[in-house]
Amino acid sequence: MSDLTPTALAKEVRRRRTFAIISHPDAGKTTLTEKLLLFSGAIQIAGSVKARKASRHATSDWMEIEKQRGISVASSVMQMEYRDCVINLLDTPGHQDFSEDTYRVLTAVDAALMVIDAANGVEPQTRRLLQVCRARNTPILTFVNKMDREVKDPLVLMDEIERELGMEVVPFTWPVGMGKQFHGVMDLREKQMRVFSPGEDRNRDNDEILGGLDHPAYAERFGMQYAQAKGEIELLTDAAPAFDREAFLTGRQTPMFFGSAVNNFGVREVLDALVDLAPAPGPRAAIQRSVAPDEPKLTGVVFKIQANMDPAHRDRIAFVRVASGHFERGMRIKVARSGKELRPNTVVSFLSQRRELLDEAFAGDIIGIPNHGVLQLGDTLTEGESLQYTGLPFFAPEMFRSVEVADPLRTKQLKAGLIQLGEEGAIQVFRPVGGSVLLLGAVGQLQFEVVAHRLEHEYGVKARIMPSRFQVARWVTCDDKDGGAKELQRFIDGNAHRVAFDAVDAPTVLVEYAPELRAIEANWPKIRFHALREHAGLVFQRQLEG
Repeated sequence: MSDLTPTALAKEVRRRRTFAIISHPDAGKTTLTEKLLLFSGAIQIAGSVKARKASRHATSDWMEIEKQRGISVASSVMQMEYRDCVINLLDTPGHQDFSEDTYRVLTAVDAALMVIDAANGVEPQTRRLLQVCRARNTPILTFVNKMDREVKDPLVLMDEIERELGMEVVPFTWPVGMGKQFHGVMDLREKQMRVFSPGEDRNRDNDEILGGLDHPAYAERFGMQYAQAKGEIELLTDAAPAFDREAFLTGRQTPMFFGSAVNNFGVREVLDALVDLAPAPGPRAAIQRSVAPDEPKLTGVVFKIQANMDPAHRDRIAFVRVASGHFERGMRIKVARSGKELRPNTVVSFLSQRRELLDEAFAGDIIGIPNHGVLQLGDTLTEGESLQYTGLPFFAPEMFRSVEVADPLRTKQLKAGLIQLGEEGAIQVFRPVGGSVLLLGAVGQLQFEVVAHRLEHEYGVKARIMPSRFQVARWVTCDDKDGGAKELQRFIDGNAHRVAFDAVDAPTVLVEYAPELRAIEANWPKIRFHALREHAGLVFQRQLEG
């Protein structure tokens, strides 16, 4: 237990801001992540996400395949300090094929920053991610990016966000012009204008700031763009809702900011708003009870596992969101699922792939614990209490492939690689009850490509990924209290040709067509079939063990 006073512990919790950046691919999310790091002082030169041949790459894109393709395929965690706040920033993959990773990351944050491409407006992946945020009542800030290009009218964008996402929009800044005629943004809170000048990498504090939203010189200097912006601001003053903190905290209202991340413009306003508006860590729901963040005893949940962040050491890191208490290096921690005890001495904090040894952490912080198969996604860590946090989702795969090793002498390496990639949630790996060929399940095709690339470059295994006849998967359980374990085992034995076990040994039925699944459901009325499971490995294991 922490030796901090309750007052000191509560103060540390209040300093934390933990948020994820979400968007459709190519909206500029990773670029904005870089610039937030830049403005906080965490890095000195921002990397270019698109400059594939350059020596610099985005801090948050560390995998070789990310550098080659200029996309994010894994969530990254970065911690920085700004204005006496500790900011834990999680950059998520934008591509829908990696939405499972993003959904799990969203369970570990207290707010989200949504990036909108001003030319494209609300896009499909934005809608999907917003549904997840809304389901959890996650507060959302909106950054409209790429105003230095020819884009949609800002009033049209504002209306689109309200219609498409079902949220009130409250502009905190407003653009003056766009594209080649983009002159800057009006800060409606501070009553000042930040004048735009293009600039790439370095953190510049020499932006021109003009006091007031209305000045005779503005019209002469910024022409018709200023006249239009002035008229829009007057309209918004009368028509737009006032900022309501309670509506924001429950995900019903979003503050909106405009800028150009690639030009370092409009970023400081977003960073200030995250400190001023985003909530500090709050209570988190466990099956047994609600846990307050300033409770003295440590609790946390594993929301992500990443293999080979350091390829030279074949490491596996479990990312843990601290939910309560005070973590201290070397303290005893219990894995609630297995009862095993850990005393981690090499816990790290992150700046993406760069890591620093960590001596302490508080609720809201993301810590990395080296993991050698002891920790699973969704595991709850405590100082001894039997507790299980809820809400970490696993989705039934929509695509399947079988996988074989090109060189039979590398079979052992293939299985080891797939087990690790399955543990981290990069792909779902199934071991059929009857048969030796492993099956891969994914949400999208790109996941298979990434797994093949990582198997070759991280594990030295060339794999053949081939079509599979299966198209539908459902996890199976049995709620019968008297004979549930026997009934479940009877189902597995009777369907051995289409049952497989996943990374946490949860039994899964695999079928070719949806009608086939309906027939099985009719024949086994006591068995429950799940398209979604939360971290339920313990439940499945107990049923199988009786």
